[in-house]
Order: sequence, then structure tokens, then C-alpha cells
Amino acid sequence: MRHLHTRTTRSRLVGALVAGLLCTTGLAAPALATPATDAAAAAPALADGLALTPPMGFNNWNSTHCRAEFNESMVKGIADLFVEKGLKDAGYQYVNLDDCWALPSRDTDGKLVADPARFPDGIEAVADYVHAKGLKLGVYTSAGTKTCDSVGFPGALGHEYSDARQFADWGVDYLKYDNCNNQGVDAKSRYTTMRDALQAASRETGRPIVYSICEWGENKPWQWASDVGHLWRTTGDISDNWGSMLSILKQNLPLAPYAGPGHWNDPDMLEVGNGGMTDTEYRSHFSLWSVMAAPLLIGSDLRKATPATFDILANKDVVAVDQDPLGKQGTVLSSEGGRWVVAKEMKDGSRAVALFNETGGAQRVATTAAAVGLPAAPGYTLRDLWQHRSYNTAGAISATVPAHGTVLVRVSAGHGWAQQPPAVELGLDGNPLVEAGGPATLTTSVTDLGRTTARRVAVTLSGPAGWTVRPASRTTAPAVPTGRSLRTKWRLTAPEGTATGSYDLTLRATYRSPRGVLVDSVLPVTASVVVPPPPGTSSLGDLPWMSAANGYGPVERNTSNGESAAGDGHPITLGGVVHAEGLGVHAASAVEYYTGKKCETVTADVGVDDEKGDRGTVAFEIWADGAEVASTGVLTNTMPAQPVSADVRGAEVVRLVVTDGGDGIDSDHADWADARLSC
Repeated sequence: MRHLHTRTTRSRLVGALVAGLLCTTGLAAPALATPATDAAAAAPALADGLALTPPMGFNNWNSTHCRAEFNESMVKGIADLFVEKGLKDAGYQYVNLDDCWALPSRDTDGKLVADPARFPDGIEAVADYVHAKGLKLGVYTSAGTKTCDSVGFPGALGHEYSDARQFADWGVDYLKYDNCNNQGVDAKSRYTTMRDALQAASRETGRPIVYSICEWGENKPWQWASDVGHLWRTTGDISDNWGSMLSILKQNLPLAPYAGPGHWNDPDMLEVGNGGMTDTEYRSHFSLWSVMAAPLLIGSDLRKATPATFDILANKDVVAVDQDPLGKQGTVLSSEGGRWVVAKEMKDGSRAVALFNETGGAQRVATTAAAVGLPAAPGYTLRDLWQHRSYNTAGAISATVPAHGTVLVRVSAGHGWAQQPPAVELGLDGNPLVEAGGPATLTTSVTDLGRTTARRVAVTLSGPAGWTVRPASRTTAPAVPTGRSLRTKWRLTAPEGTATGSYDLTLRATYRSPRGVLVDSVLPVTASVVVPPPPGTSSLGDLPWMSAANGYGPVERNTSNGESAAGDGHPITLGGVVHAEGLGVHAASAVEYYTGKKCETVTADVGVDDEKGDRGTVAFEIWADGAEVASTGVLTNTMPAQPVSADVRGAEVVRLVVTDGGDGIDSDHADWADARLSC
């Protein structure tokens, strides 16, 4: 329960006070999907022909919240952009209003009234405008006495039939039904009543309305809501940062057996384009939501969107994965070491495969055609859905995936593979660590994954201006047969005085198919300029780190985590004891330090910071060169600080990890108090 100004966490607080409910979305640990034993998982949905593929559209909340910029002009502008930018052609239909569209009070007849300052022409006129574009309109209310914003707009509890009829009369096509101020009334009862009201309104007016249940997964709607709503939220609200997206992904992935045409798991709206993540991370977000057959509701203000944002959102190859009519949600085949393989069965017999790298460095992620469920075949066609290129493969499906990146491919068995050039995998042995002024070596590889031979193969590696990058072995080969590699050793030097941090290198390979088609393949590579730690014992709060990923806000040095801007934390406090040094983080978090094989131990006192009261559950881990060397198990705020110590002798890199304890990341303010490195 983080920010009381956000809708979900505020409503959870109200729910806890009124109903004594606790969040039960304890599914954050990676898990392989297993066959559902619950009858709700077996397909019968509302049988009304709605939402046979996951709804696609827009919702304003992630970009505007309740600010004045949310108004009629914005909504009409989004509808215009759907048409102008090709989003309608890509499949986006719904332009949805979130909270704050109404006046705080009903009229004398008990009817909802649109805020005349925001919507001077009323909701019906906005619906008419959207419909004239060939699009659909959605609205929002709550299954309580008031909605979730602090102003407290009218909720629908006790007004379900009147409100549903009013929505239908206005021409509304989609209802998002939230969970605030619910007065402790049973969730299934509240949401079923609105289902019945919407169905009655539809019979009376001929206006079908897609029904989105937004009770945050607290009552496990995937087990009971397949004949209540068309989609149901499985988690709390998403935020525009890597940790939030990752936590929600891990909660939603195991629920694959419950999704299907007309009844979808909803891991919340898209953050693509809101600015809190990189374009690489946004491509992962979009890829993974698509392979999970999740609703694709754009959460950014498209009037301010960059070309890169439109390129991501309008990628028809990726959208086709999400919208496949078979309606299967992708399942996890493997997730070891943050290297995820998620495969989705498609109606045409192909498989969409996401190779996702959760970690902060490039990783090889691999599977096979057989492992993803394809039949034995002489060869396969593999289409890269971000490159928009097709290749042939002998059965291997693998890639070196950049940090936080996703390679999304669609693989099929059939005769067309021989027309495509062979797939090649560009690889790198490890993550290059460079001490400025001194030479470093790394080895790259170009591996033929295809059934046919890659010919006239050439490879180059380029670095930042001023860096020296020279090959120390051959960079060309007349032919690289199936399963073989061209391996090249490189020597690189960063100029003396280069600041610590990450620097971009580019690995490029060119080759020709047996038919003479020229292929140019590129792999972005990151090199880290590092400084060895000083001898003796140092506070990790004072040492430079190689990388830091955090659930909310930046990792803080010598203060707790404040969730927003750097420096907004408080003194680190565990069990009433204040610590002057350490790291303040928020799950999910990972902080990496270069130790250069010169250090011996890491020690700290760890726990959930006192500032979160009795909330927050986390687990601490220490890793040395990819191996876990210490862990605490799950800790709660009510537990005293726990000492943790790890032997890191011989390690080049030490990584401090905090996971969410299995129940989502709300309130997970974690402290590495008095964290020290002895070298």
C-alpha cells in the first residue's frame, strides 16, 4: 500500500478498514502454469459474443490521473489520433474514461451527471463523436458507494440498474468497475449484480457493454468471474517503472489456464510512452502483455507520444499475437536465472515465443521448436516480430537478449522455411568489464541456427568515440554451417579517465543465404567501465555501483527509499534502530558492484523499514558471479533486523537482490543497513 493518492492503494486501505480484507495476490514467484482444476478455468464465458479477443484501446488514468487535462478535448483528440496514426487499423477500438468524469453528487433523480467543466457536451455527445470515428467509448465507476479518487465521486453500489441503463442510453460500450468504498459487501455479489444490470440494460436498449472487473485480484476473480465479466484485474495498479511491471508480470503469468475468448486475465493498462522506462523496457512490456493475451489499453497521452511509442503500440505483428482468435495465454516454459521463455499457441498451429531477459546484463535465452510444442519437421520458419524479418531454423530458438529486453518470434513448421535465409545468433561471452586505461578482452560469436548454411560471414565490433577496439582473431568466414559458429576475440581499451558506467558497443554481422540474399544483423552490447574497490572495509552506501534497478524511485545511499526522486528518503530505521549507512531500496531491486576478485565478505543488517508500519514483505539475497551465496527468506515489517553475511571470494561481481516476498511490491521498503564490503 504505497501512495495513498493512487486509486488502487487508496482503495485497498479503505477496504482493509471497512472489510478487513487482505490482498491475496501471492503469485509473484516465477511458476510454470499447471492445468487448472477449477471449473472456472474451463471456457464457458458470458456467451454474448463480446471480447472474443482481448480488448484494445486507451484509458487516460496512467497519464492524467484526475488532473484538469483529462477532459472532452483530450478524449476526442485521442480518438482522432487512433485514426490518424494507424492505431485503429492495428486493432485499437476503445477510448475509455477513467475516474473523475462525473460531478461529486447525483442529480435529484439519482442520476449521474457528467462534470460540465470537463465534458461540456456530456458523455452521450462524446460517445457520438467516438462512434463516428468507428471506435467505441468506455466509462468508469466503482462497485462501492464512491469511486476511488479522494473527491469521492458517486459509485454504483445500490444504483447498479439505474447506472447501467444510463450508460447504455449514452452509448457506452465498455465499463471498468473498480473496488473502492465497497462497505464490506461480498465481491462476487457486487460484481454479479452489475453483470445482471448490464445485461438488462443491453436487452432494453440493444447496447452491449464489455464488462471489466477491477477488484485487483484480491478475491481471485479468475476462479469465479468467467461468467460474470469479460476481463478481471489480477493485480494491483501498475506504475511506470520496471519493478512494478515485472512484479505484475510474475503475478499474471501463472494464471494462463483461466484465460480464453470472452474471459481474460487483466494485468492492468500499458505504461508504454509515459517516460519511466526505456524503449527497450517498453518493448518488453508490450511483448509480454501480448504473449499473455492481456487487454492492450494504452495508458500514455498520445498527443505527446514519440515516434518510438507509436512504433511500439502499432506493431501489427505483435498485436496479432495478442489478438489471436484461439485465445490462449502464453505459458512459462522456463525462467531460470531471470532468463524467461514464454510460449503461446496460435490458431494457425504456430507458436509465439518470448525470449525475455529480466536481468541487468545481456543474457542468452534459448529453447527449441519441440519444447514450445511444434511438431517434428525438416525446418521451421522463424519470424522476428520486432525486426519484421523471417528466417529458417533447424529447430533452435535462441538469442542473446539485451538487459531488460525481449526477443519475440513466431515459429511455424511447414514448407516455406527453405525460402528464408538462415537465422543466426549473435553472442557475447559474458558482460565486458573494463578498467579505464587498461586492456580488456571479450569474445563474440556468430552461430548459424538455420537448416541452410550462412555464407560470406563477416563481423565487426564498434565502441564509443575514443575507445580502441581491435580484433585478435579472424572476423570473416566463407561459410558457417548449421550449428557452427564464427568466434572472434577482441581487445578493447577505454581511455584513461573514462567515468564509471555503462557504454554502448555494437556487434554487427553480415552474411548471405544460399540464394544470395544479404542479411545484416545487429546486437547492441553494453560494456561497463569499472573501478576496483579499495582495500579494507567500505560502506556499500559510498561505493559506486555498476547498475541499480528498483521497484519505485532510485536506490538511495544512506537513507530509506522515498519512491520518487533521488534524495527523498528518510534515515534508515529497522526495529527502532537508526542506521547512518546503507542502501534504501524498494522491491523488486538489484544492485551490482564490481569486486574484481579482490574481496572477501559482504555483511549487512536487513529488513523492512519502520516507515511502512506493519506493511511490507521482502526477501534478501546476495549473489556472487551469478550464484546465490546468501539469503534470508521472507521478512515482514514486524520482524527485527536480520544479519546477513556472504563469502564472495573470487567473484568479479556481487549483486544485492530484494524480491517482493510473494505478495506484490506494495510497501516493500527494504534496507541494507550498515552494508559493508571487505576486500
